Amino acid sequence: MQSPSMREASQACFHGCCPAPFLSLTEVSNPKPISSVAASRVNFINATASSLFPNSQFTNHESLPSLSEAFSSFTKTYPQYTETVECDHIRAHEYYHLSLFNRVCLDYNGYGLFSHLQHQSFMAAASSSHPPATTDLQFSAAASSSSHPPATSDAQFSFFEISYKSASLNSQVLYGGEETAIESAIRKRIMDFLNISENDYRMVFTANRASAFKLLAESYMFQSNRRLLTVYDYESEAVSAMTESSQKRGAKVMSANFSWPGLRIHSAKLKRMVVSNSKKKKKGLFVFPLQSRMTGTRYPYLWMALAQENGWHVLLDACALGPKDMDTLGLSLFRPDFVICSFYKVFGENPSGFGCLFVKKSSASVLEASTMARSIGIVSIVPARNPSQLPDDSSAIDWETKQSKLQSHEDDATMTSSFSGPLSGPMSNELSVKSMGSDDQQLEGTEHGETSQLCEPEDKDKQKGLLISEIVELENGNSTQLGKTDINAGEMDQNLIECRGLDHADSVGLLLISSRVRFLINWLVFALMKLRHPHSEKGNPLVRIYGPKVRFDRGPAVAFNVFDWKGEKVEPILVQKLADRSNISLGYGFLHNIWFSDKYEEDKERVLEVKTYEVAIHGNKRKEKVASGMMVITATVGYLANFEDAYRLWAFIAKFLDADFVEKEKWRYMALNQKIVEV
Repeated sequence: MQSPSMREASQACFHGCCPAPFLSLTEVSNPKPISSVAASRVNFINATASSLFPNSQFTNHESLPSLSEAFSSFTKTYPQYTETVECDHIRAHEYYHLSLFNRVCLDYNGYGLFSHLQHQSFMAAASSSHPPATTDLQFSAAASSSSHPPATSDAQFSFFEISYKSASLNSQVLYGGEETAIESAIRKRIMDFLNISENDYRMVFTANRASAFKLLAESYMFQSNRRLLTVYDYESEAVSAMTESSQKRGAKVMSANFSWPGLRIHSAKLKRMVVSNSKKKKKGLFVFPLQSRMTGTRYPYLWMALAQENGWHVLLDACALGPKDMDTLGLSLFRPDFVICSFYKVFGENPSGFGCLFVKKSSASVLEASTMARSIGIVSIVPARNPSQLPDDSSAIDWETKQSKLQSHEDDATMTSSFSGPLSGPMSNELSVKSMGSDDQQLEGTEHGETSQLCEPEDKDKQKGLLISEIVELENGNSTQLGKTDINAGEMDQNLIECRGLDHADSVGLLLISSRVRFLINWLVFALMKLRHPHSEKGNPLVRIYGPKVRFDRGPAVAFNVFDWKGEKVEPILVQKLADRSNISLGYGFLHNIWFSDKYEEDKERVLEVKTYEVAIHGNKRKEKVASGMMVITATVGYLANFEDAYRLWAFIAKFLDADFVEKEKWRYMALNQKIVEV
């Protein structure tokens, strides 16, 4: 017998608007008559295979069709792409820096608050006039209708800083706290954007995504709900921080497995873990993302229903979802106990931001007051100071990360990203990546802390010190005038806060965003699969893709590796760095929890790598841990991406068909007196 929630889910929309369709938990059902919707999805796959480069294999990067030829073929295969032209207008007007600096940003996933034009308008206005007194602070729109930022404006808001405060999650959820005017307005705007009701959920700002995970782990009652079950096919330091904290507090940690080669959830194993000892009413915390931020694999919503029915509290990790993906039936149907997401400031420019932890008010009783949790990244949002008082943003150093040792630019927390901005100065010619020592980076895969920076500050240590000094420690009563204003939170009109990044997503809408991303990511996947090494006995593919291939309902991310003509993998970090030299930002990460059936046992030794790292246990003691998996490159397509972005990545990867490409690149940089890539 189906549960009520499953019966409702079975009647849900199947027209492509839901990011994670309501599939059977077995994910492989008995053959049934194909519905019109299923048929349309099959037709989508067939059209892709038959219309794009039919009967063609590309063995030389010089043999690729031109951009115009490829785009013509693309629009013939996906004619509905032209209906998304509004996204191109938004990009050209509000994010003109992407074209100005010829940058391809495929390392972002999630939600951007503001547009580049809005940022430039604010910076120009604030730096060209004296900042108003705090009591006269104006929270007006920072927008301009021109393609260039105005010289003057009344705008004094569009950016913010965060100030740390000492408070427990339990008290924040039960009693709330004093809010700044900006904080109240942004909170309301975000909850409206995510379609989350203030009547049902309490929202808490955190320094970043990783802080939200660890904060919940330190506050959840693992003493009586002793299990933590996570569903991640990649290594995430945000999730690792949660598991380490929960283990110290007595929790039994379990992880889902993912079947090779499709990397779908191993349903039978996960179901056993979810329903085991079903007589017990209290199980623990079930941590569930709707899709993999690395492979693009999507997971059925019904796992949340099954977990809830078997006594689990559910944490929905929404960080991998794109704009408007929350506008589905899933959230309202299953009403998770907790939701985590994160927001960055400007796409392609400023990845810093904050995390959001939503707690269902009726679930607040499972949180306990924790002394440890009082020092974990709960923050307030306060107005930004005059840009002339702020350090140069082009340093690309995230001061929030340096303070908390957790990277804020982690809309992908498990994968390390090739940083996409700010592009305010001449690009560095140095082909080297400075380790930032971060723990969790936006596209974030393994979070090795490697961030490719285009703009190197002249004095990093000095700048870092300035950035860290801006932190406002409220717990010490050290708050400055930075966050004070005579405008009470309740008196501030939410409409005066303009988050144009969110507004643009609202204006385009879920259906067009989903369609645009679907066409771009499937074209990219198919095009990469068409690249094969010349003169190899078996026509060895240049690229191997992990997870779903061409699928109507695949997510916007693709995980892959590049292999040379001998079949040896090119190190993902090297590929990322060379891509950065071509102004293409990619990420890399570590896939793990992979299960091999007997059929694929031979692949196991060939595919898996072993990684050794240290984890904290008690006090300063650390323990060495070994993990098996594979390092991969990852690219994520958002609605602000266009066909040229996908084509440029394809053309860049095709250069590896030249057996001497890497050596030529090393020679070129050595000739220019630059550092060699060290992998």
